[in-house]
Amino acid sequence: MKQLVGVLLIYLMAPIDIAFTQQHLVNHDSLRIDLNQMLNDLESSYVYFEDKHIDISCLRDFYSQRIKLVSTKQEALLLFEYLLDEFYDSHLMLNANSYYSYRLHSPVYCQIREGDFYIQQVWLSQISNLDENILGAKVLTFNHQDFDSVIDSFPTHCQDKNNPIIREWIANKVLAGRYSETRKVKLALADGKQITINLDSFNYHPNSSNLSCKKIGDFGYIRINNSLGNNDLIRDFDRALDSFIDTDGLILDLRNTVGGGNTYVARGIMGRFITERLPYQVHWIEEQYGSGPKIPRSWQEFVTARAKTYHQPVIVLVGRWTGSMGEGLAIGLEALDVGLVVGTEMERLAGSMYGIPFLYQNYQYRIAKEKIFHVNGIAREAYIPKYYVPQHDINKDEALEKALKILKKKKPHQFMFFRRRRNN
Repeated sequence: MKQLVGVLLIYLMAPIDIAFTQQHLVNHDSLRIDLNQMLNDLESSYVYFEDKHIDISCLRDFYSQRIKLVSTKQEALLLFEYLLDEFYDSHLMLNANSYYSYRLHSPVYCQIREGDFYIQQVWLSQISNLDENILGAKVLTFNHQDFDSVIDSFPTHCQDKNNPIIREWIANKVLAGRYSETRKVKLALADGKQITINLDSFNYHPNSSNLSCKKIGDFGYIRINNSLGNNDLIRDFDRALDSFIDTDGLILDLRNTVGGGNTYVARGIMGRFITERLPYQVHWIEEQYGSGPKIPRSWQEFVTARAKTYHQPVIVLVGRWTGSMGEGLAIGLEALDVGLVVGTEMERLAGSMYGIPFLYQNYQYRIAKEKIFHVNGIAREAYIPKYYVPQHDINKDEALEKALKILKKKKPHQFMFFRRRRNN
């Protein structure tokens, strides 16, 4: 119970400009109204509420008590942020942040095994200066503090931090770090050597354009540069695909779509690979009016063919930094019998998001009101590619190598659907 109090008190004691503080004083009555609004919306509208097994009474009691400690808008924002973190759902967020907020993701992903944490994936498609092979390394400390103790001190109160699923989520949130702090991680490599890496020292490939494309032998390669929310991507994608229309196959790289996007862009891309209107995902929601019972409702969402169809085999590359609409695009292309998905688990951002404005705060919070499924019934966040390619070597793009190997072999049982589409 003391964890959030301690964090807020640290912020209160930090050197802050007096004028800034006076201009950002918080009305506690307004803050309480907004807090109750968020809690009510989570309980009534958040479609994963029951799945999370969070004690709503604990949330109401604990965060209501914290209001009296909040004196600035920055601290109010953190109060809401930590409340949403209780649900260990990276899709559940505010559309604002502060200097002390946690980042949304890290360039490495750790996995829990027998109570310890090991680096499972590295954002190799984005990082250009990683020298040590840290895959499989055990995480020892974060910013010189024991990693387990940092997890235990994470500023949430009502969740079970001994639950492996919750603990792994928090561990990766810790690695994402606050905007205000450096991220120095001490690791024990597979050979026993201990090293310290600074996650903020990595160099990232520039994303100056919506996509990157090139030919690899007889195949086209298109990489989406975290632009699935930019409507101009459709035009750029059309140009790139048209330039590859005579290639023997296409690789669509979605491993840098961490920011998600919108269905307009995704449907624009998918429409280039089909010749008829087809379903690509399933929505599920519980509807309730007044005091009536909650009634489930579900429907398929369709995509329609557009422009010139690309008929050759398609491989879709995914990984831990394939997020939200990137995940929807991947499972959609598979559902349409367009592409084989190669890679690992994706970002696992669950559901379809709705923005809800506060009454008194000048920003919104986003919650999932609909669950999203593959047309085969698998929840989008639970999807694992049939062609699973774990990372072992930082000096190789193992998923891309697998994609090229599949395209070159073109096994009949893998690509039968492409012949079906050409014959229709």
